[in-house]
Amino acid sequence: MSDKQPPRRRVPGPARPVQPRIRADRGAPHRSGSAGRRQPGPGARPARRPSPPRSAPPALRLGSPRPRLRLVGLALTLVLLAFVVRLLQVQAVDASAYAAKAEQNRYVVHTLTAERGEITDRNGTALAVSEDAEDITADPTMFTRKQLGIDDGPEQAAALLAPILGQDQADLVRKLRPANRELRYVKLAGRQTPQVWKQIKDLKSALADKAQTDKSTVNVLAGVFSDPSSQRVYPNGDLAAGLLGWVNAEGKGGGGIEQQLDKELAGKDGSLRYAQAGGRQVPTAGSTETPAVPGSDVELTIDRDIQWAAQNAITEQVKKSKADRGYVIVQDARTGEILAMADSPGFDPNDLSKADPSAMGNAALQDAYEPGSTAKVMSMAAVLEENAATPLTHVEVPNRLHRGDRLFQDDIDHATWYLTLNGVLAKSSNIGTILATGQLGKTQQAANQVLYSYLRKFGIGGSTGLGFPGETKGILAAPDTWSTSQQYTIPFGQGFSINALQAASVYSTIANGGVRVEPTLVRGDKGADGRFTPAPEPEKTRVVSEKTAKTLAQMLESVVDDEQGTGGKARIPGYRAAGKTGTANRVDPATGKYRGYTSSFAGFAPADNPRITVYCAIQNATSGSYFGGEICGPIYKQVMEFALKTLQVPPTGTKAPNLPVTYKP
Repeated sequence: MSDKQPPRRRVPGPARPVQPRIRADRGAPHRSGSAGRRQPGPGARPARRPSPPRSAPPALRLGSPRPRLRLVGLALTLVLLAFVVRLLQVQAVDASAYAAKAEQNRYVVHTLTAERGEITDRNGTALAVSEDAEDITADPTMFTRKQLGIDDGPEQAAALLAPILGQDQADLVRKLRPANRELRYVKLAGRQTPQVWKQIKDLKSALADKAQTDKSTVNVLAGVFSDPSSQRVYPNGDLAAGLLGWVNAEGKGGGGIEQQLDKELAGKDGSLRYAQAGGRQVPTAGSTETPAVPGSDVELTIDRDIQWAAQNAITEQVKKSKADRGYVIVQDARTGEILAMADSPGFDPNDLSKADPSAMGNAALQDAYEPGSTAKVMSMAAVLEENAATPLTHVEVPNRLHRGDRLFQDDIDHATWYLTLNGVLAKSSNIGTILATGQLGKTQQAANQVLYSYLRKFGIGGSTGLGFPGETKGILAAPDTWSTSQQYTIPFGQGFSINALQAASVYSTIANGGVRVEPTLVRGDKGADGRFTPAPEPEKTRVVSEKTAKTLAQMLESVVDDEQGTGGKARIPGYRAAGKTGTANRVDPATGKYRGYTSSFAGFAPADNPRITVYCAIQNATSGSYFGGEICGPIYKQVMEFALKTLQVPPTGTKAPNLPVTYKP
């Protein structure tokens, strides 16, 4: 036997029972022992060692809801507070401001156009009046998709309106779809006839009726309306158009008296404010109206019948002579009032679309030209007033006269003339006039200064006083700037420029005893109260003595009555007529160079008791004669005869003095 003992087999002991975890009461004794335990028998399987006890998951504990409820309540309170603050702002603090904004969108203000005053002649005959018309307007917000349910509302409306209004369709679209989407009022066309508005209104009603039965139809004209207005009408067509002017599409004077007296004629527009809904006035919402104040009626000094005679005469002669233009002025020699101012070609202010833009002014006041021999009367006035000569002074007139760098001649070639000063004027001698005015001073410079002073007294180089739009003062240089040529051409009417009214005023001054009366065109106006307010008295200036004026009148008779005078075609049977012819080299306004002639005649009647002055000028006659006595003398006669009869001026019955024209050397 070996000393080694066999390994000792380990016999498992009984398994330890798992003790339940029992929370013992504090102070209770802990029981131990094997009582009640089941003991394993021999050969039994050892009991499994018990695993350590598992810890139980922590119990779910819910948080308190009170903090969350407080947060929600605070948020709701803030929201309600914001609503309350906004409500107070709208209803109380800014109530008036929001109400005003609402009214601005709800209320519409329309302009009530004032009725333009009439323009009449001196006898109350209407020359320009206003008749009822309609301004076609629209509310652009009524052409949107929101209102019509279509995108092309403005295009459809413009397509319907364009042929009726005679306007471009694209322009109408731009007005109906403005950049300012809040714009509630646009004027589509101004001063349309009632017939035009009736046509639009009928079409608008037809679309509205169809839209009620056919849901696919849209009344694209629902936002088109009209405002009462007026349009200017000239009952006599082109009569005195250059004088009257016209009124443009905006209702403003565009020329002539209409422009000059626009403020007086236009009056003051009023306004009408009313609530609207769906493009219609709400009768129960009330309205506010500021009445328009009508313009004043203006009475001119023009006599319509004399104006017609003057315009008819100059129009016929311009056509006959194939001239560029012509003008006639008729003036009351005593008062300075203009009885007629006609020019040709003219235009019809009722239809400016057919007017020639170059003829839309008043050429009698706006054209500046060299007057020619009609200006010699001023040179003679200076010579007589300065006692440099008398009508009977002998003047030897050679065939040519050398002065400065020029060789001067008369309009016809002649041997030496032996003329009186009266004869120099009667035969319209340039050379004789140069010689006579040379006696005004000891030197030529001194003579120039004297002549210049008389030209200025007669109104040359200054305003006529009418204040007419576009009126020219003409050109008269100071004597110290006169060229060598001008020193000798100005005495016979070349080298300075005038307008037609200035020329007429010179002869009215002689006719009025040497006193220049500032020309007038307006006699007065009648306001809304019906009271007539006369125009201010015109300014009067003594130019030459009454003796000088009377002597000049007798000398001017020789121009018309003497067989050697140049104005024989201006004679008026039964009346003593005084006048002067003129034929001047003409400066072409387009080129600034001399081309053609200015033909003219100026005079007054009766010569011994003057009442009326007539002046005529024709520019660039290209057919027939271009001499003033030949083409303007007959116009003077025709218009003067008509004016004398119209104003019932009787002949004086006296005989002309027949001053001598020549002398025997």
